[in-house]
Amino acid sequence: MKCDEHVDWFRQSAPYIHAHRGKTFVILFGGEAVEHTGFAHLIQDIALLGSLGVRIVLVHGARSQIQQQLDILDIRSEFADGLRITLNENMPAIEQAVGQVRMRIEAQLSMGLPNTPMADASVRVVSGNFITARPYGIRNGIDFCQTGNVRKVDAEAIKQQLENNNVALISPIGYSPTGEVFNLRAEDIATETAIALNADKLIFVMENNGVTNKKDALLQQLDLPRAENWLNDHRGKKETITDRETQAHLDNAAHACRGGVQRVHLISRKIDGALLLELYTRDGIGPLVTAGNYEGLRTAGIEDIGGILELISPLEKNGIMVKRSREQLELDINNFTVIERDGMIIACAAIFTFKKEQAAELACLAVHEDYQIHGRGDDLMQHIEWQARKKHMKKIFTLTTQTMHWFIERGFVECSADDLPMEKKSLYNYQRNSKVFCKPVN
Repeated sequence: MKCDEHVDWFRQSAPYIHAHRGKTFVILFGGEAVEHTGFAHLIQDIALLGSLGVRIVLVHGARSQIQQQLDILDIRSEFADGLRITLNENMPAIEQAVGQVRMRIEAQLSMGLPNTPMADASVRVVSGNFITARPYGIRNGIDFCQTGNVRKVDAEAIKQQLENNNVALISPIGYSPTGEVFNLRAEDIATETAIALNADKLIFVMENNGVTNKKDALLQQLDLPRAENWLNDHRGKKETITDRETQAHLDNAAHACRGGVQRVHLISRKIDGALLLELYTRDGIGPLVTAGNYEGLRTAGIEDIGGILELISPLEKNGIMVKRSREQLELDINNFTVIERDGMIIACAAIFTFKKEQAAELACLAVHEDYQIHGRGDDLMQHIEWQARKKHMKKIFTLTTQTMHWFIERGFVECSADDLPMEKKSLYNYQRNSKVFCKPVN
């Protein structure tokens, strides 16, 4: 990365550095991540989050290490409902595998060699009996023995450690009031811990790339209803191991959002630096599941004028759009619709109606150049058409000098300036010579 690119990236990340300081993130990674050669980089990135003021709770899995330990002892595991049936006599092997993984993580977080990203990091790690467990029980006649569920999270004890600037490290083991030890799903621990702490973010570091649509394109953002629809569409279908992992993580993400966690991130551990790219850039690197709206279409307000001006300014300079003053925007702002993404106006459009001719103008349709491939222009156009129908308009028209084909592909046909409403025709700039396109309002 060149110096100017580095400076530019750092400046762009500044709002996120400020926003995340003092916030609580629960981060889950599986045992497979610990075995991977890139694990040191993941730990370095986690330590960097701590140095930037993030309060960190780490939850680790140990599925692969448990399997390795059982294989060494020639113990065959049985599974049901996607869970390992944990026999009491197998618990010592499981405890050994989990303990070894925890020690490896603690060792990585304790590094502080000069000339490494961990130099002078001084990360303090605390583990404990934060999770109270209960038996998973007997399901469909199958006794899961020492496989358990999360019964309670000692949120106050964890918060106390975070207040002391410690990293809380939680293993996939839980303890019961009767003194029993249970084997738990790390994903469930992370989810219930995030809910109990009212965490600002829950982050799943996954083995696959994330949630895709029917065309195998990665979905960047899902609100809770959309996530639930995706799960309903995929339940009961033939699944691969990757599909099962994705569904399990998305199921947990939806549960976390219903429990009050505002944002759940699903990122791939196979992308170096994915954690930093996800948290310190506007678009991130993986799917984001939100309890509220991370990106949304809404009516514009006075506070959006600066964002709209910033969006349309390059188009005005290139002659694609007629120049609009701040004063004119203030007068017309109630006619505008915007798409806001994480506090930034990334698209806008306006509607102006002419009641006598029952015609509506689609004006100032603009989408930020970084966001032009996901149909946001279509979303805005359809919203303007809906507004025109609601106002009982019979046709919609637009003026353009360079985007004629885009409108033709969406059902507009070329008209003449004489077809414009009288008021609009009187303002037509013959020197600019814009093309006029019309479309009936269905």
